[in-house]
Amino acid sequence: MTTSLSDVRPVGEQLRAWRQRRRLSQLELASDAEVSTRHLSFVETGRSAPSREMVLRLAEHLEVPLRDRNLLLVSAGYAPVYAETSIAEPRMDSVRAALRQVLEGHEPYPAVVVDRFWNLIDANAAASLFMEGAPPELLEPPLNVARLSMHPDGMARNIVNLGEWRAHMIDRLRRHVALTADASLAQLYRELRDYPGDGHDLAPPPSGGEVVVPLRLRAGDRELSFFSTIATFGTPVDITVAELAIESFYPADEVTSAFLRERAGW
Repeated sequence: MTTSLSDVRPVGEQLRAWRQRRRLSQLELASDAEVSTRHLSFVETGRSAPSREMVLRLAEHLEVPLRDRNLLLVSAGYAPVYAETSIAEPRMDSVRAALRQVLEGHEPYPAVVVDRFWNLIDANAAASLFMEGAPPELLEPPLNVARLSMHPDGMARNIVNLGEWRAHMIDRLRRHVALTADASLAQLYRELRDYPGDGHDLAPPPSGGEVVVPLRLRAGDRELSFFSTIATFGTPVDITVAELAIESFYPADEVTSAFLRERAGW
């Protein structure tokens, strides 16, 4: 969702909203950012104009996403400082190469790269397992990984523990919306939350020795089991890079590992 300059609220209102979203009192934020509570109060109410450095300091302690830090700066009367570079630009060659190296190095196990909306940026060959049998409309660019995994005609029809997986994915989306306050993500969250469960109600995390919520997937006559890790770039200063995430899936049992190695011809 693009925000125009005419939509930008006063910087104090935005900072107060971010502080409340992070469940911090003025005293807690002022202490963390090493400013006086009185000055923070004046900034939030518009009685004091924050310096550029103050805006960035408060945004850092509030863990405001980079694109929203630009909005804070603009609303305070300063120029944005964080660039947003298309992933296809030449200056992103090293980033694309790093992503490709991670993806290929994870073979024969699935891995995907997604943006802030969970749209697919890149994937390795093994990730095609998750797309098999999905209708064309779910695979058209931009392919949304969250939608593909939970749509009744997508992966959901083959997920054995759908109730657990739906609860896990919806909670991830809910937390992502809370972190970013992004209206488009909130819309995606509502869409996925309202998908029919086909009898698979949202279920609590499994008991019985599991340490993560597994993805249990039917593949022909086999039941595969995965867990995943998520990686991001450290200390990014470009919005596009800051919003990329690599999700790598690992086999949770030997049956799954053997299936993936056989599928890749290893």
